Amino acid sequence: MNPATAHARILVDELVRAGIRDVCIAPGSRSTPIVLAAARRPDELHLRVFLDERSAAFFALGIGKGAGRPAAVLTTSGTAVANLLPAVIEAAWSETPLIVLTADRPVRLRHSDANQVVVQRGIFSSYPVLELELPEPTEGVAPARHLRSTVSRAVAASIGLPAGPVHLNVPYDKPLEPGPASRGFGAEHEKATGRELESSAWAGRADGRPWTAVTERRPSATPVELERLATRLGGRRGVVVAGPHPEADRLGPVLQAFAGAWSVPLLADPLSGGRYGSTAGAVVPSSYDLFLRDSEVGQALRPEVVVRVGAAPTSASLMDWLDGADGAETVVIDAGRRWKDHRGFAADMVQACPVDTLRRLAERGLDSAAPEWSRRWSTADAAARAASLDAPLHEGHYARAVVQALPDGTALFVSSSMPVRDVDAFGGSRPHAVSVVGNRGASGIDGIVSTALGMSCGRGRTVVALIGDLAFLHDVNGFLAARESDAHVVFVVVNNDGGGIFHMLPIREHEPAFTPYFATPHGVALEHGAALYGVEHRAVLPDDLGSAVGEAVRAGRTVVLEVASDRESNRTGHRASIERAASAARAALLNPA
Repeated sequence: MNPATAHARILVDELVRAGIRDVCIAPGSRSTPIVLAAARRPDELHLRVFLDERSAAFFALGIGKGAGRPAAVLTTSGTAVANLLPAVIEAAWSETPLIVLTADRPVRLRHSDANQVVVQRGIFSSYPVLELELPEPTEGVAPARHLRSTVSRAVAASIGLPAGPVHLNVPYDKPLEPGPASRGFGAEHEKATGRELESSAWAGRADGRPWTAVTERRPSATPVELERLATRLGGRRGVVVAGPHPEADRLGPVLQAFAGAWSVPLLADPLSGGRYGSTAGAVVPSSYDLFLRDSEVGQALRPEVVVRVGAAPTSASLMDWLDGADGAETVVIDAGRRWKDHRGFAADMVQACPVDTLRRLAERGLDSAAPEWSRRWSTADAAARAASLDAPLHEGHYARAVVQALPDGTALFVSSSMPVRDVDAFGGSRPHAVSVVGNRGASGIDGIVSTALGMSCGRGRTVVALIGDLAFLHDVNGFLAARESDAHVVFVVVNNDGGGIFHMLPIREHEPAFTPYFATPHGVALEHGAALYGVEHRAVLPDDLGSAVGEAVRAGRTVVLEVASDRESNRTGHRASIERAASAARAALLNPA
């Protein structure tokens, strides 16, 4: 057994011990030792093969989003590594666990004219939460011990606070394929027998334990901090603003319980976990993005204190309203090391687990503002929601149809650009919880198809994905992953033949440059893209969208449901909905009958 083979077997063994169950492999030569080592563990590792490194990385990202544990993506050396960068960025900013394994040439070949050598250390800039280069395989038990310790550290860092991508760069010299025994780890292994082998770094810890077990610590708010928060909230007009959060399924019910206990409205982004479900008696407006655009309504609902958790919410009008709420005290509760306050609102930054902190506050009892405060929000929300739906058909109606049609327990993956905004503004509420996930860390539309398919594997069930035509085309190669036996996604593709979001921006007024350079009509028949990868495609009318989604989820297979839209009609429909919602909320709140 040559040194590279022995080294790779230890690396893979420790990954398994640390909890890795999925390895997404893009083919190449330099990664041969790790691929062969992983292939020896079919009962413990699910190996998934991709022709496209970018797709492999986003698929692994999707597993992390769906399962809450990291998957590994493995590439050969060279430009293959560079293709992982978009997924690494998204993993960093969305705090999603991910292990990036990049095989590399040995050090002696770097910074020379050797073929396929690029600088891989630091290639992902500051985005990884941890980046390490493993030493080249060398003789002795000490290097094996160091390797196991490093792998344990890497997986622990990936699921830490904040969670995120970890990059392990692994240099291998030839021979890369298994061969006769030689000096190195292989020789050490062959000389060890019986109890010596069992206790050696080669064999690993007993009973399949990781070499180094890392205890996860979640910072808790101190009694003093809890008392300070309770004092800020007591008897005052408050709101909870919840943005996208990596632990939305855990956070959502706690957000609702807290908001209900303190009689404060919960402005919950769909990706926060708090928008849907029984709401525990809390007021959870689903149309705040629409009615907060009205200055009079915004002024009438001006808070005295704001509690923020999660990342910045999707709604620009919500953030602008917070900007205008001068004098409101803002408290940010976050356990990670990232600064979740890009507009500088915070008067108090509590570095503690929001799930634990809000649960403990909810248990302190009812010391709230008058219930009338929450009723005002309910009044504005009900009026705005009804009026927004009484408008010409637009893509917001499509988003609502998808959200309302989801069978209980189904997760929704929502693309960036217009889909997530439409779900936020028009998706409404529903009495049963729905998990909503998206790539809102960096808010790109690259890798959407791959991430959704990976998320289905991570959750172990069918996922519905709401995406646009440009996201479909941008990651059409991601449909190769639809052949995975445990990947089942119902893709709802809203096709407006271009970038519909740009019709909502001032650039729309700048023809003739607008259409070719921003709207970018493509004229591609999407059914051909689906057919290329053997994926079922169905054209669906808007009125049939909800029933088609429900039927497809029950069928449990990957399918593309394409619903057509017109960019200009969509723009005018959105405008009508917004104007009617704002007007209705203003009348209900300020001029009740």
